[in-house]
Amino acid sequence: MSLTRLDKPVQFLKGVGPRRAESLARLGILTARDLLYHVPRRYDDASTVTPLSRVEPGMDVTAVGVVRSKGVVPTRSGLRIFQAVIKDDTGICTCAWPGQPWLDRGLRVGDRILVTGPVKFFHGRQIQPREHVVLERAQEASPRTHTSISDSHTPIPPPGPPRPIPPGTVFVTYPASEDLPQWVLRRVVALNLEQLLRHVPPEDHLAPAARDALGLPGLATALATLHGPASLDHVAPARRRLAYDELFFLQLLQARVRHHLTLARPGIAFERTNRLVRALHDGLPFKLTGAQIRVLREIYADMAAPRRMNRMLQGDVGCGKTLVALFAMLLAVEGGYQAALMAPTEILAAQHAARIREFLAGLPCGVELLTGSATPRRRDEARARVAGGEAQVVTGTHALIQEGVEFDALGLVVVDEQHRFGVRQRLALAERDPAPDVLVMSATPIPRSLAMALHGDLEISVIDELPAGRRPVETRLADPGGRAEVFREVADRLGRGEQAYVVYPVIEESAKADLRAAETECERLRSEEFAGREVALLHGRMPAGDRDAVMRRFVAGEIRVLVATTVVEVGIDVANATVMVIENAERFGLSQLHQLRGRVGRGDRGGLCVVIPGAVGEGGDGSAARERLEVFARTDDGFEIAAEDLRIRGQGDFFGAEQHGHGAGLRFADIVEHGDLVGPARERARALVDRDPELAGEGNALVRLVLERRYGDRLKLFGVG
Repeated sequence: MSLTRLDKPVQFLKGVGPRRAESLARLGILTARDLLYHVPRRYDDASTVTPLSRVEPGMDVTAVGVVRSKGVVPTRSGLRIFQAVIKDDTGICTCAWPGQPWLDRGLRVGDRILVTGPVKFFHGRQIQPREHVVLERAQEASPRTHTSISDSHTPIPPPGPPRPIPPGTVFVTYPASEDLPQWVLRRVVALNLEQLLRHVPPEDHLAPAARDALGLPGLATALATLHGPASLDHVAPARRRLAYDELFFLQLLQARVRHHLTLARPGIAFERTNRLVRALHDGLPFKLTGAQIRVLREIYADMAAPRRMNRMLQGDVGCGKTLVALFAMLLAVEGGYQAALMAPTEILAAQHAARIREFLAGLPCGVELLTGSATPRRRDEARARVAGGEAQVVTGTHALIQEGVEFDALGLVVVDEQHRFGVRQRLALAERDPAPDVLVMSATPIPRSLAMALHGDLEISVIDELPAGRRPVETRLADPGGRAEVFREVADRLGRGEQAYVVYPVIEESAKADLRAAETECERLRSEEFAGREVALLHGRMPAGDRDAVMRRFVAGEIRVLVATTVVEVGIDVANATVMVIENAERFGLSQLHQLRGRVGRGDRGGLCVVIPGAVGEGGDGSAARERLEVFARTDDGFEIAAEDLRIRGQGDFFGAEQHGHGAGLRFADIVEHGDLVGPARERARALVDRDPELAGEGNALVRLVLERRYGDRLKLFGVG
């Protein structure tokens, strides 16, 4: 059966109409299919619901009852409290919402509601709900039925006693809104679910054998279960099915991108002569790690093949990614081509150029730096050397992809800190003829399952070993009361000629948040703790030229203390900067803290990172914040930190920071819970695209239709639609 029946506008479904359709649209529900995939956010069953007769102060409960009376109770202090008396088949209890009198307009006598929250004692037992849901709406009642708790007479109950909750009953709670409350959504779904499920195609894109191997139900069964589970035990397998579908179609999108950018276009088969590669290797004052050698073999195999390389090089701070990239660039140069390295900032691009020149000193390889801030004459000269082929290794910022920059024979593009660039920027460098190989580098370690979900279009190489003898950065979790002692230690290090970073979460003070701010604290540190020393401020709202000027002075050693926001997260290397203090550290994610810590300990003196949380009560959930900081202080393994960050905070921050055009925001799949599905989804998607790149073959029409419906805009972005 065609899927088009599910594409009809939601307003034509039972119980909707034009006005309600507008409210549904604000929840992202535009079609019948959107309603079918509007999956509940919470389930409660009878076993988790506490009978009202057993509710006692000190408990935290979920209860279900029918509203018998309600009203707003004023207090002497002026606070207005909305109260409702609810009843189930075992007893009654009062629910109170201090300071929320407007709820009186939203609840009716006779409504069946689910409440969750702590039980207090205040003139008797009282539930103070964190959350409440109207499960069933009462019929329009007479004025006498809408009685107030403050009335002196006995309230008139709604018709009929509260019915018992049958064992096994599951209460479903949907994402809702103020103008589209829970009871409306539940009613609309109940009216339409059976009919909508009939239009879910019986020819599932996932064959029964594959479903059984993964332990997944059929799609129609999964959707039916999610909206009306017979028990809570059935919810996880059904949600797992939707998670797999989401991961599969994301991997299918990325498999088509991979095919388009690599397999479908001829690349360059680089020939290795060892003229430069061997010379660089023999001239190194240290040995490459086993991980660097393994990754180089993977990269060289890709570059020697006639298809294009499209690979990510992932590794922790200080693992030697840039050196590996340089070996790859020299292989391109040996084959008669140029290599370009694109960095997110001019300072980092200049630092790369300087380091590459040091490594290649004495070798016949021209290195050029090309940035937007160079003088017109200098820029024209650099462009001429690039166009003429004299510059064989070119570093720069996004200026490398601006008009007017022509390469003689671009063979390899290396993108540093790849998450700082959008997909379009990377494609602009890659869409040349002949198509150069692409190597993107990331210093943000993430779990492999997440890396595959985010970057399914790329092959992934991981450097999971640090160079021998690299000293770990000492990390301390300091008490807020010990701040003075911390800064005395920093001052001692400054006295020994070292430099320091002090990082704050915000630029300026705000009445909304009791946080230490960079601007205010910079002035205080300059006049108190570090008086007589050069202290400078750096933050993201400064003009780019001013930021670069401050950074150059810090690199040169003229500035002793750099007071900054997270603008210093992207890697500049100042070997003399040995200590970092991070204030209000609970405001940062674990991976962000790890990136900040990577700015110190770059030289031979080791490094120290001190994190200072805010006072008790600052920064939200103190226990979760403390857990993050303890993990951070315990380990300097970026991959372990990333896994813990994902577990503690969830995947939203990763996708928010990383997707940049990949369309990886997931509604149903959770990488912690469903990470084992990523590999099978990726393998199946790639195998399908390898057999039928356009998904035009018999049996793939449904898959192509679903892919276009989910990712039509992304297919156009990558040019594979």
